[in-house]
Amino acid sequence: MAQAVSWWRYALVGVLVGALALAFYVAATGFPSSKVDAQDFVDLQQGATPHEGFRRAHAKGFCVAGDFVSSGALADYSTATLFAAGSTPLQGRISIAGNNPMAPDLKAPVRSLALSIETAAGDVWRTAMNTPPVMAVRHPQDFYQQLVALGNGTIQQFFAEHPESATFREWAAGYRASGSFATEVYHSINAFYLVAANGERQAVRWRAVPRAELVDTVPAEFADSDDALQQEFTARLREQPVVFDLVFTLAEASDDETDPTVLWPAARTEIVAGQIVLRSATAQLEGDCNAINFDPLVLPDGMAPTADKILRARSAAYAESYRRRAREQ
Repeated sequence: MAQAVSWWRYALVGVLVGALALAFYVAATGFPSSKVDAQDFVDLQQGATPHEGFRRAHAKGFCVAGDFVSSGALADYSTATLFAAGSTPLQGRISIAGNNPMAPDLKAPVRSLALSIETAAGDVWRTAMNTPPVMAVRHPQDFYQQLVALGNGTIQQFFAEHPESATFREWAAGYRASGSFATEVYHSINAFYLVAANGERQAVRWRAVPRAELVDTVPAEFADSDDALQQEFTARLREQPVVFDLVFTLAEASDDETDPTVLWPAARTEIVAGQIVLRSATAQLEGDCNAINFDPLVLPDGMAPTADKILRARSAAYAESYRRRAREQ
């Protein structure tokens, strides 16, 4: 059954989503009073007994495959060929938060959808989307302090000292997990630019919005399994594809595209770029997604990163985690 989860527990969401951030930041700049680097941070992320061969964050998941069917509605905003009207194959991964690949699906505080879309010409777009629409903090060093606060039991004090976390805490207090991966909304969280043929840049965020009707609970036949959500999703696919609308929100001049803690107003222009159509699912160690590093800075021509410090801080930790599991496999 869907559960109300206290907001402090969702502090973990911010850490897991942002855990990748600090590693890049300290690897690139270092802290004045610390020698923490990307390796140290991934060490902390994986814990004392790492699950070898698995991702250090969002360790439990499964592969999906299908198509991105573009509506062509973004063609005037971006030269990316995958936004021209038509269909492009995709590989993806659905996962839950945490470093345990055997964790119960229904206990996870966050759910994620990652995609890799590659055109015949070799343009690649990777996006890692999560259920939270915002982050709790906006600076990489604050993620480190958030980890410390979680470890020593001072997380409530931490949030009191970080008023920018208010929107995240409000979302977490009201969030109710659905009974299916297929009926969650997944957010880019960070903003990016679409780049038009004339060089004009439009800041955007996006979200995957389910076409399926919301379900509050997992069917009884799956509810007692640690793999309840995976089994429910696979059963859906036997009936028909799982479809999401990919909805882009366009920023206006008053919106700060570099701040992932702030929601843009609901009145902003939205464009349905097309549909994510998932047609098959495979165990992650057997599927194509296992070899993919879903680094959100892998962008095609026609897209570009913003100056969001969190966004720009993710690549090193993704790479370190990938290197470790590649060696282990």
